[in-house]
Amino acid sequence: MLLEVQDLTKHFPVTKGIVFRRAVGQVKAVDGVSFSIEKGEALGLVGESGCGKSTIARCLLKLLAPTSGQVRFDGADLESLDRQATTRFRRRVQAIFQDPYSSLNPRMKVREIVGEPLYVHGLEKGAGLARRVDRLLEQCGLPKRLAERYPHEMSGGQRQRVGIARALALEPELVVCDEPVSALDVSIQAQIINLLDDLRTEFGLTYLFIGHDLSVVRHLCDRVAVMYLGKLVEIAASDELFDHPCHPYTRALLSAVPLPDPAAEEAREHQVLPGEVPSPLNPPPGCVFHPRCSLAEPACRERVPDLLELRPEHWVACPVVAR
Repeated sequence: MLLEVQDLTKHFPVTKGIVFRRAVGQVKAVDGVSFSIEKGEALGLVGESGCGKSTIARCLLKLLAPTSGQVRFDGADLESLDRQATTRFRRRVQAIFQDPYSSLNPRMKVREIVGEPLYVHGLEKGAGLARRVDRLLEQCGLPKRLAERYPHEMSGGQRQRVGIARALALEPELVVCDEPVSALDVSIQAQIINLLDDLRTEFGLTYLFIGHDLSVVRHLCDRVAVMYLGKLVEIAASDELFDHPCHPYTRALLSAVPLPDPAAEEAREHQVLPGEVPSPLNPPPGCVFHPRCSLAEPACRERVPDLLELRPEHWVACPVVAR
Protein backbone atom coordinates (compact mmCIF):
# COMPACT_ATOMS: atom_id res chain seq x y z
CA MET A 1 0.00 0.00 0.00
CA LEU A 2 1.51 3.33 -1.04
CA LEU A 3 -0.65 5.66 1.07
CA GLU A 4 -2.66 4.89 4.19
CA VAL A 5 -4.84 7.45 5.99
CA GLN A 6 -6.25 6.42 9.38
CA ASP A 7 -8.79 8.53 11.33
CA LEU A 8 -7.42 11.77 9.88
CA THR A 9 -8.79 14.80 11.70
CA LYS A 10 -8.07 18.47 11.08
CA HIS A 11 -9.78 21.13 13.17
CA PHE A 12 -9.08 24.86 12.78
CA PRO A 13 -9.51 26.97 15.94
CA VAL A 14 -11.80 30.00 15.84
CA THR A 15 -10.43 32.76 18.08
CA LYS A 16 -11.88 35.95 19.51
CA GLY A 17 -10.29 39.03 21.03
CA ILE A 18 -7.53 41.43 20.02
CA VAL A 19 -5.09 41.50 22.94
CA PHE A 20 -6.05 38.32 24.78
CA ARG A 21 -7.11 35.92 22.06
CA ARG A 22 -9.05 32.86 23.12
CA ALA A 23 -10.54 29.93 21.28
CA VAL A 24 -14.32 30.09 21.02
CA GLY A 25 -14.84 27.11 18.71
CA GLN A 26 -13.39 24.82 16.09
CA VAL A 27 -14.05 24.39 12.39
CA LYS A 28 -14.15 20.63 11.87
CA ALA A 29 -12.84 20.58 8.31
CA VAL A 30 -11.89 16.87 8.34
CA ASP A 31 -13.27 14.57 11.01
CA GLY A 32 -12.07 10.97 11.20
CA VAL A 33 -11.37 10.07 7.55
CA SER A 34 -9.73 6.75 6.62
CA PHE A 35 -8.77 5.40 3.20
CA SER A 36 -5.83 3.92 1.33
CA ILE A 37 -4.34 4.13 -2.17
CA GLU A 38 -2.40 1.33 -3.81
CA LYS A 39 0.59 1.97 -6.04
CA GLY A 40 -0.52 2.75 -9.61
CA GLU A 41 -4.12 3.46 -8.57
CA ALA A 42 -6.18 6.61 -9.12
CA LEU A 43 -8.55 7.49 -6.29
CA GLY A 44 -11.15 10.19 -6.84
CA LEU A 45 -12.28 12.37 -3.94
CA VAL A 46 -15.59 14.15 -4.56
CA GLY A 47 -18.08 16.22 -2.59
CA GLU A 48 -19.49 19.73 -2.24
CA SER A 49 -17.29 22.77 -1.72
CA GLY A 50 -16.20 23.03 1.89
CA CYS A 51 -16.48 19.32 2.68
CA GLY A 52 -12.74 18.98 3.43
CA LYS A 53 -11.23 17.62 0.19
CA SER A 54 -8.48 20.23 -0.17
CA THR A 55 -7.69 20.07 3.56
CA ILE A 56 -7.03 16.34 3.18
CA ALA A 57 -4.76 17.11 0.21
CA ARG A 58 -2.76 19.62 2.25
CA CYS A 59 -2.34 17.13 5.08
CA LEU A 60 -1.12 14.47 2.65
CA LEU A 61 1.38 16.94 1.18
CA LYS A 62 2.62 17.76 4.70
CA LEU A 63 1.56 21.38 4.26
CA LEU A 64 -0.78 21.08 7.26
CA ALA A 65 -0.24 19.09 10.43
CA PRO A 66 -3.28 16.96 11.29
CA THR A 67 -5.04 17.51 14.61
CA SER A 68 -5.08 13.75 15.10
CA GLY A 69 -4.90 10.57 13.10
CA GLN A 70 -2.12 9.17 10.97
CA VAL A 71 -0.90 9.46 7.39
CA ARG A 72 1.55 6.77 6.28
CA PHE A 73 3.39 6.96 2.97
CA ASP A 74 5.15 3.77 1.91
CA GLY A 75 4.94 2.57 5.51
CA ALA A 76 6.40 5.71 7.12
CA ASP A 77 4.36 8.01 9.38
CA LEU A 78 4.63 11.55 7.99
CA GLU A 79 4.65 13.15 11.44
CA SER A 80 7.73 11.14 12.47
CA LEU A 81 9.89 12.16 9.48
CA ASP A 82 13.01 14.18 10.21
CA ARG A 83 14.24 16.96 7.95
CA GLN A 84 16.17 14.74 5.54
CA ALA A 85 13.34 12.20 5.31
CA THR A 86 10.88 15.03 4.66
CA THR A 87 13.03 16.26 1.77
CA ARG A 88 13.02 12.76 0.27
CA PHE A 89 9.26 12.55 0.81
CA ARG A 90 8.70 15.81 -1.09
CA ARG A 91 10.52 14.36 -4.08
CA ARG A 92 8.16 11.39 -4.12
CA VAL A 93 4.91 13.33 -3.72
CA GLN A 94 3.97 16.29 -5.90
CA ALA A 95 0.85 18.38 -6.53
CA ILE A 96 -1.05 19.86 -9.47
CA PHE A 97 -3.12 22.85 -8.39
CA GLN A 98 -6.49 24.19 -9.47
CA ASP A 99 -5.55 27.61 -10.83
CA PRO A 100 -2.72 27.32 -13.38
CA TYR A 101 -2.09 31.06 -13.24
CA SER A 102 -1.77 31.75 -9.51
CA SER A 103 0.25 28.54 -8.94
CA LEU A 104 3.04 29.68 -11.32
CA ASN A 105 5.55 32.42 -10.48
CA PRO A 106 4.78 35.31 -12.88
CA ARG A 107 8.38 36.56 -12.62
CA MET A 108 9.91 33.32 -13.88
CA LYS A 109 10.06 31.92 -17.39
CA VAL A 110 8.69 28.46 -18.10
CA ARG A 111 12.21 27.01 -18.26
CA GLU A 112 12.93 28.31 -14.76
CA ILE A 113 9.57 27.15 -13.36
CA VAL A 114 9.92 23.57 -14.60
CA GLY A 115 13.62 23.37 -13.83
CA GLU A 116 13.43 24.82 -10.31
CA PRO A 117 12.59 21.51 -8.54
CA LEU A 118 15.53 19.81 -10.28
CA TYR A 119 17.87 22.66 -9.32
CA VAL A 120 16.68 22.87 -5.69
CA HIS A 121 17.12 19.13 -5.12
CA GLY A 122 20.50 19.13 -6.89
CA LEU A 123 19.49 16.64 -9.58
CA GLU A 124 20.44 18.58 -12.71
CA LYS A 125 22.27 21.77 -13.70
CA GLY A 126 23.62 23.49 -16.77
CA ALA A 127 23.04 21.82 -20.13
CA GLY A 128 21.62 18.70 -18.49
CA LEU A 129 18.96 20.78 -16.78
CA ALA A 130 17.99 22.46 -20.08
CA ARG A 131 17.67 19.10 -21.84
CA ARG A 132 15.56 17.70 -18.98
CA VAL A 133 13.20 20.69 -19.11
CA ASP A 134 12.81 20.37 -22.89
CA ARG A 135 11.96 16.69 -22.51
CA LEU A 136 9.40 17.39 -19.76
CA LEU A 137 7.70 20.04 -21.88
CA GLU A 138 7.58 17.66 -24.83
CA GLN A 139 6.08 14.89 -22.67
CA CYS A 140 3.35 17.32 -21.58
CA GLY A 141 2.52 18.38 -25.14
CA LEU A 142 4.31 21.75 -25.20
CA PRO A 143 6.80 22.91 -27.87
CA LYS A 144 10.30 23.77 -26.70
CA ARG A 145 9.95 27.39 -27.87
CA LEU A 146 7.48 28.06 -25.02
CA ALA A 147 10.29 27.53 -22.50
CA GLU A 148 11.31 31.18 -22.90
CA ARG A 149 7.83 32.58 -22.25
CA TYR A 150 6.29 33.88 -19.04
CA PRO A 151 3.02 32.42 -17.68
CA HIS A 152 0.96 35.47 -18.72
CA GLU A 153 2.01 34.90 -22.34
CA MET A 154 0.33 31.48 -22.44
CA SER A 155 -3.22 30.14 -22.50
CA GLY A 156 -4.85 28.49 -19.49
CA GLY A 157 -4.36 25.01 -20.93
CA GLN A 158 -0.70 25.68 -21.68
CA ARG A 159 -0.15 27.01 -18.14
CA GLN A 160 -1.70 23.88 -16.65
CA ARG A 161 0.60 21.72 -18.80
CA VAL A 162 3.52 23.69 -17.36
CA GLY A 163 2.21 22.90 -13.87
CA ILE A 164 2.02 19.22 -14.77
CA ALA A 165 5.57 19.28 -16.18
CA ARG A 166 6.81 20.88 -12.96
CA ALA A 167 5.06 18.19 -10.89
CA LEU A 168 6.67 15.43 -12.96
CA ALA A 169 10.18 16.92 -12.84
CA LEU A 170 11.21 14.95 -9.75
CA GLU A 171 9.68 11.68 -11.04
CA PRO A 172 7.18 11.39 -8.15
CA GLU A 173 5.26 8.27 -7.19
CA LEU A 174 2.10 10.03 -5.93
CA VAL A 175 0.56 13.10 -7.55
CA VAL A 176 -2.17 15.00 -5.70
CA CYS A 177 -4.42 16.64 -8.30
CA ASP A 178 -6.50 19.33 -6.58
CA GLU A 179 -9.24 20.07 -9.15
CA PRO A 180 -6.71 20.48 -11.97
CA VAL A 181 -9.27 21.11 -14.74
CA SER A 182 -12.06 23.08 -13.03
CA ALA A 183 -10.60 26.46 -14.11
CA LEU A 184 -10.28 25.44 -17.78
CA ASP A 185 -12.63 25.50 -20.76
CA VAL A 186 -14.48 22.25 -21.43
CA SER A 187 -12.54 21.47 -24.64
CA ILE A 188 -9.24 22.05 -22.83
CA GLN A 189 -10.40 19.93 -19.88
CA ALA A 190 -10.63 16.88 -22.14
CA GLN A 191 -7.07 17.41 -23.37
CA ILE A 192 -5.66 17.73 -19.84
CA ILE A 193 -7.58 14.68 -18.60
CA ASN A 194 -6.29 12.59 -21.51
CA LEU A 195 -2.76 13.86 -20.79
CA LEU A 196 -3.01 12.86 -17.12
CA ASP A 197 -4.31 9.44 -18.15
CA ASP A 198 -1.45 8.93 -20.63
CA LEU A 199 1.19 10.09 -18.13
CA ARG A 200 -0.16 7.73 -15.50
CA THR A 201 0.23 4.80 -17.90
CA GLU A 202 3.65 5.90 -19.13
CA PHE A 203 5.24 6.61 -15.73
CA GLY A 204 3.22 4.33 -13.45
CA LEU A 205 1.92 7.27 -11.42
CA THR A 206 -0.50 7.09 -8.50
CA TYR A 207 -3.18 9.80 -8.32
CA LEU A 208 -5.36 11.32 -5.65
CA PHE A 209 -7.76 13.24 -7.88
CA ILE A 210 -9.98 15.85 -6.25
CA GLY A 211 -12.79 17.06 -8.46
CA HIS A 212 -16.33 18.34 -8.83
CA ASP A 213 -17.01 17.05 -12.34
CA LEU A 214 -18.18 13.50 -11.72
CA SER A 215 -17.89 12.47 -15.38
CA VAL A 216 -14.20 13.42 -15.30
CA VAL A 217 -13.71 11.47 -12.07
CA ARG A 218 -15.38 8.39 -13.53
CA HIS A 219 -13.20 8.52 -16.64
CA LEU A 220 -9.89 8.89 -14.81
CA CYS A 221 -10.26 7.11 -11.46
CA ASP A 222 -10.30 3.44 -10.45
CA ARG A 223 -12.09 4.12 -7.16
CA VAL A 224 -14.16 7.03 -5.86
CA ALA A 225 -14.60 8.31 -2.30
CA VAL A 226 -17.54 10.61 -1.51
CA MET A 227 -17.24 13.20 1.28
CA TYR A 228 -19.87 15.18 3.14
CA LEU A 229 -19.10 17.74 5.84
CA GLY A 230 -15.67 16.39 6.72
CA LYS A 231 -16.55 12.69 6.65
CA LEU A 232 -16.42 9.86 4.12
CA VAL A 233 -19.90 8.54 3.37
CA GLU A 234 -19.15 6.06 0.58
CA ILE A 235 -16.18 4.54 -1.22
CA ALA A 236 -16.20 1.97 -4.03
CA ALA A 237 -14.84 1.12 -7.46
CA SER A 238 -15.72 3.81 -9.97
CA ASP A 239 -18.22 1.88 -12.11
CA GLU A 240 -19.73 0.23 -9.04
CA LEU A 241 -20.36 3.56 -7.33
CA PHE A 242 -21.79 5.30 -10.39
CA ASP A 243 -23.98 2.35 -11.39
CA HIS A 244 -25.09 1.34 -7.87
CA PRO A 245 -24.85 4.32 -5.48
CA CYS A 246 -26.01 3.36 -2.00
CA HIS A 247 -25.69 6.31 0.37
CA PRO A 248 -28.57 8.84 0.09
CA TYR A 249 -26.10 11.70 -0.38
CA THR A 250 -24.27 9.89 -3.19
CA ARG A 251 -27.59 9.25 -4.93
CA ALA A 252 -28.52 12.92 -4.71
CA LEU A 253 -25.08 13.96 -5.91
CA LEU A 254 -25.26 11.71 -8.98
CA SER A 255 -28.84 12.73 -9.77
CA ALA A 256 -27.58 16.31 -10.21
CA VAL A 257 -25.34 15.23 -13.11
CA PRO A 258 -27.20 15.95 -16.39
CA LEU A 259 -27.63 13.13 -18.90
CA PRO A 260 -26.66 13.70 -22.56
CA ASP A 261 -29.98 12.21 -23.74
CA PRO A 262 -32.72 14.89 -23.34
CA ALA A 263 -35.49 12.28 -23.18
CA ALA A 264 -33.76 10.28 -20.46
CA GLU A 265 -32.94 13.48 -18.56
CA GLU A 266 -36.59 14.56 -18.60
CA ALA A 267 -37.88 11.13 -17.61
CA ARG A 268 -35.63 10.48 -14.61
CA GLU A 269 -36.44 11.55 -11.07
CA HIS A 270 -34.14 14.10 -9.45
CA GLN A 271 -33.38 13.79 -5.74
CA VAL A 272 -33.42 17.30 -4.32
CA LEU A 273 -32.03 17.54 -0.80
CA PRO A 274 -33.95 19.74 1.66
CA GLY A 275 -32.24 22.48 3.63
CA GLU A 276 -28.63 23.64 3.46
CA VAL A 277 -25.27 22.09 4.30
CA PRO A 278 -24.70 22.60 8.06
CA SER A 279 -21.76 24.66 9.23
CA PRO A 280 -18.54 22.73 9.99
CA LEU A 281 -18.25 25.03 13.02
CA ASN A 282 -21.27 23.28 14.55
CA PRO A 283 -21.94 20.00 12.70
CA PRO A 284 -25.00 17.93 13.63
CA PRO A 285 -24.57 15.15 16.22
CA GLY A 286 -24.56 11.55 15.09
CA CYS A 287 -24.65 11.16 11.32
CA VAL A 288 -23.83 14.58 9.85
CA PHE A 289 -26.21 13.94 6.95
CA HIS A 290 -29.30 13.09 9.02
CA PRO A 291 -30.95 16.59 8.92
CA ARG A 292 -31.28 16.27 5.12
CA CYS A 293 -31.75 12.50 4.80
CA SER A 294 -35.08 10.92 3.86
CA LEU A 295 -34.03 7.62 5.47
CA ALA A 296 -33.01 9.11 8.82
CA GLU A 297 -34.07 7.30 11.99
CA PRO A 298 -33.86 8.43 15.64
CA ALA A 299 -30.63 6.46 16.09
CA CYS A 300 -29.00 8.47 13.26
CA ARG A 301 -29.12 11.56 15.50
CA GLU A 302 -27.13 9.86 18.24
CA ARG A 303 -24.57 7.51 16.70
CA VAL A 304 -21.79 8.33 14.22
CA PRO A 305 -22.00 5.61 11.55
CA ASP A 306 -18.98 3.51 10.62
CA LEU A 307 -18.13 2.55 7.06
CA LEU A 308 -19.78 -0.82 6.44
CA GLU A 309 -18.87 -3.15 3.57
CA LEU A 310 -22.20 -3.51 1.77
CA ARG A 311 -20.70 -5.35 -1.22
CA PRO A 312 -17.12 -6.52 -1.87
CA GLU A 313 -14.95 -3.36 -1.69
CA HIS A 314 -18.07 -1.15 -1.54
CA TRP A 315 -18.19 0.72 1.78
CA VAL A 316 -21.11 2.86 2.96
CA ALA A 317 -21.51 4.92 6.14
CA CYS A 318 -25.22 4.22 6.58
CA PRO A 319 -26.57 1.37 8.74
CA VAL A 320 -30.09 1.91 7.33
CA VAL A 321 -28.95 1.14 3.77
CA ALA A 322 -26.75 -1.72 4.97
CA ARG A 323 -29.66 -3.68 6.46
